Amino acid sequence: MAMQSKGDLLDIGLRAIDDEVVALLEMKARLDENFVQAVSLISQSKGRVVILGMGKSGLVGKKMAATLASTGTPSFFVHPGEAFHGDLGMIRSEDIALLISNSGETEEILRLLPFFRHQGNIIVGMTGNIESTLAQDAHVVLDVGVEREACPNDLAPTSSTTCTLVMGDALAIALTTIHNFQPHDFARFHPGGLLGRRLLSRVKDAMTTKSLPFVEEETPLRDVIHVITNCRLGIALVQQGSTFKGIITDGDLRRAMEADGFSLTKTAAHIMNSKPQTISADEMLVAAEDRMRQLRIGCLVVTDDDRAVLGVLQIFD
Repeated sequence: MAMQSKGDLLDIGLRAIDDEVVALLEMKARLDENFVQAVSLISQSKGRVVILGMGKSGLVGKKMAATLASTGTPSFFVHPGEAFHGDLGMIRSEDIALLISNSGETEEILRLLPFFRHQGNIIVGMTGNIESTLAQDAHVVLDVGVEREACPNDLAPTSSTTCTLVMGDALAIALTTIHNFQPHDFARFHPGGLLGRRLLSRVKDAMTTKSLPFVEEETPLRDVIHVITNCRLGIALVQQGSTFKGIITDGDLRRAMEADGFSLTKTAAHIMNSKPQTISADEMLVAAEDRMRQLRIGCLVVTDDDRAVLGVLQIFD
């Protein structure tokens, strides 16, 4: 195995990236009315986008289906081999078949064409050979051809799969614009992700409710410090009966200790903030986060209409 210097390896990597960038720019220059037609057909369809591809094209197709589905265009991937052995039953006549084949002559793809023709499916072909059998049989052809692969031997699918992937992303983005797909729509399909949590959750879903650091107005500061330390929220909540009266933060304690006349025998009422920021449990979490950032505060006290404490909301970036 030939030894390569660090500089040589860096040059190889840069050259591969350059090759793929060039391939993308060339594909961009060829983008035409076929792309517009494909987007229009998909957006007007009452069915799903069913994506099929073999090998590396299949792997890209799976990602493409996932991107479309997560951005509001119902889509799923079917392996051509499995389709030929029964999975064609998953495909309805109103679905659009997006077939991926760089050569346009992939056997497993071509042998499915009679089925799609007989069922009346619209076929969108994504191929690097616009003179191929797939291109001739498709209703719309998306040209993802490349002059050569980034692979030094011009063999391994590299530039071609990158172009196919980017074409799929372009379709998805165009469709999100047509459907006016908004962040809250994206969040509905990603409830487990950060965006979904922020846009779908309410304050009550994220607030701390157990072992809250309550003290009374008459509580000596030495006991307040003990409560803050044990509860590990960095605050103490001052209440009288069930009514929230104020808050004491770590910062309040430090400032009090630096002031003249400080004594641990003073009470919570002496240093508490009697006008703390509060929020309703039903507020959206994203609104609470934005408010905390604007006010540059670390927590919000969650109260009900009677100013009884329900919990504490803390957001950590």
